[in-house]
Amino acid sequence: MSEAPHVPVLLDEVIHGLAIVPGERHVDATFGAGGYTNAILERGAEVAAFDRDPNAIEGGQLRFGDRVTLIEAPFSAMEGELARRGFVPVDGVTMDIGVSSMQLDQAERGFSVQSDGPLDMRMSGEGLSAADFLNEADESEIADILYQYGEEPRSRRVARAIVEARPLTRTLQLAQVVRKALGHKPHDKKDPAIRAFQAIRIHINRELGELSDGLVAAERVLKPGGRLAVVTFHSLEDRLVKRFFRERSGSTPAGSRHLPPAAAAAQPSFEKVGRAVRADEGEIAANPRARSATLRVARRTSAAPWAGEA
Repeated sequence: MSEAPHVPVLLDEVIHGLAIVPGERHVDATFGAGGYTNAILERGAEVAAFDRDPNAIEGGQLRFGDRVTLIEAPFSAMEGELARRGFVPVDGVTMDIGVSSMQLDQAERGFSVQSDGPLDMRMSGEGLSAADFLNEADESEIADILYQYGEEPRSRRVARAIVEARPLTRTLQLAQVVRKALGHKPHDKKDPAIRAFQAIRIHINRELGELSDGLVAAERVLKPGGRLAVVTFHSLEDRLVKRFFRERSGSTPAGSRHLPPAAAAAQPSFEKVGRAVRADEGEIAANPRARSATLRVARRTSAAPWAGEA
């Protein structure tokens, strides 16, 4: 594994946003294939990398050996995990949110609407699978998940079709149920099954809760002047990150349903760095996944972390 199998999105922009200085300590919160980690190492920094996918950790050990501190854990746990290893405070934290290209490409992981595999979708391989959820949950709960996390306008129709098709065990079986429920034709540009898969995946892996907890954890481990770079791939994630940066920079000191409430009169713990960055046409042509990517960067101030548990 001398080369990463996938090039991370907005790599140059992320590295520029981090403003890395040799000798610094950085956290790659979403290790994946190690693309960000490798670029950070090349600039002379130490790296601690998180991934809850044991396959990613195993690949990282083969590729980097002891050059990287690899941690098999969700990035929301970074405060405790880094403290136990004496790897705090840090100069930078990088997050690439959502499912990785490697996970999508492996049919047996159950993330893809294009390849047949078991209806799994668990990033860590543990806990409730997509099949467990879809075969056991109430129709109303399934509809709520499809609407909230997939922004599916006809969520109740899809949920009803899912319940009627039980038991569901395979990815293509689920995809066909969704397409049929919504009258999808093969020549239609957008596949509605993608929205359903996204919603179920986010629910199974608690992705938005993990993101909000991870942002708070990053706030706690970053030293003054340290930078947080977050790449998101859909509006639910980006809105959460945008609101976090806006609140923590003092623009709107209020709570939200995903983030802890702000402490009264808390001083800004971050200052935003530049504007949101999106991929140019060249990168999109080379990597279609980059089309929906958004990068936001903020710099940690010297203020204390805001109150509230993750």
